[in-house]
Amino acid sequence: MPNNEAQSSEAPLGVHAAEKHMGAQGFVAYLAERHQAIEDALRRTQPNAGKAGEPGDGIRLDLSRYLYDPLSRFTSSGGKRTRPALCMLGAEAVGADPARALSFACAVENFQSAALIHDDIADKGELRRGEPCVHVTEGVGVAINIGDLALVNASRVVLDDATLGAETKLRLLRELTALEERTIEGQALDLGWVRDGRWNITPDDYLYMAAHKTAYYSAAVPLAAGAICGGASERQVGALREFGMSCGLAFQLQDDLLNLVGDAAAQGKDFRSDITEGKRTLAAVWALAQLDEDERAELQALLDSGTTDEGDLARTVELMRQSGAIEHVRDEARRLVDDAKGRLASADFFPKSYATLISMADFFVERLG
Repeated sequence: MPNNEAQSSEAPLGVHAAEKHMGAQGFVAYLAERHQAIEDALRRTQPNAGKAGEPGDGIRLDLSRYLYDPLSRFTSSGGKRTRPALCMLGAEAVGADPARALSFACAVENFQSAALIHDDIADKGELRRGEPCVHVTEGVGVAINIGDLALVNASRVVLDDATLGAETKLRLLRELTALEERTIEGQALDLGWVRDGRWNITPDDYLYMAAHKTAYYSAAVPLAAGAICGGASERQVGALREFGMSCGLAFQLQDDLLNLVGDAAAQGKDFRSDITEGKRTLAAVWALAQLDEDERAELQALLDSGTTDEGDLARTVELMRQSGAIEHVRDEARRLVDDAKGRLASADFFPKSYATLISMADFFVERLG
């Protein structure tokens, strides 16, 4: 495949020029621009009972009822489709047709479906995207199986893509399995620390967990894989991967902040749920390391209590503010975004896509929900 660094006759925009050119809302416009193509691809690649060994009508109806239809409803139930769009952006950034990355875009969205279905079971959630969680409507056992199907489909859509060569498919499947493994590692730490009542977690421990749980699959691998689909150079793939790691971690930190000090009306029942669930967020572990003994004991007791009382939740946030944790998390997210922008300088990208990438970095820390 061609080296797209050599193809481009235009030098990429400088960071400041790109910021001035587009701004954070540019990425929002990009998501809207790519949304329909992603929805169409998801519908085309959705598994169904007709592909299950050509069963008889009765079995086909049962498979649809217990497996294929619930996954189809969940996958089509919404979401910004940010991760699939990043796959397309990765291809565009190296001068390729973004449609070349659609199969991997669908793979990432299938993994997202599986992760959300399984996470809702682990967290005992009730609502997802304004609708009852899959395990609420279908039962836990059936929901686990539906999530497993989404994982299978993530690999299948890449294997079935006739536009990709065998070597490219193999490389993409390696990217996909690495993404899945890293995310599962992050989830293991997140769940295990809570289960075992662990509070001897350092800020670096948290950042490692969040990078694995969120950054790989939310930004780093989608961008890198999209570039691979587009025939990128190794330098381009590496720059996009590093950019995505920093942006993805900033994305998680912003999520943590929104849960604590964001728009309560916009988040509804999930507002400050990280406190109720005793999540080991950067704000929590930073505050525990900075507060004096009495306040540290108070904060830990609140985080361990499972409280939903608004007064208790407000007091928890106030303790975090007093420790400087809220501002520290905000500063760390901004630092990560600045770091991400610098990572792009190590390779050449097409100017419009470069500007969209810069806009994406800003969007990740400026979004309100």
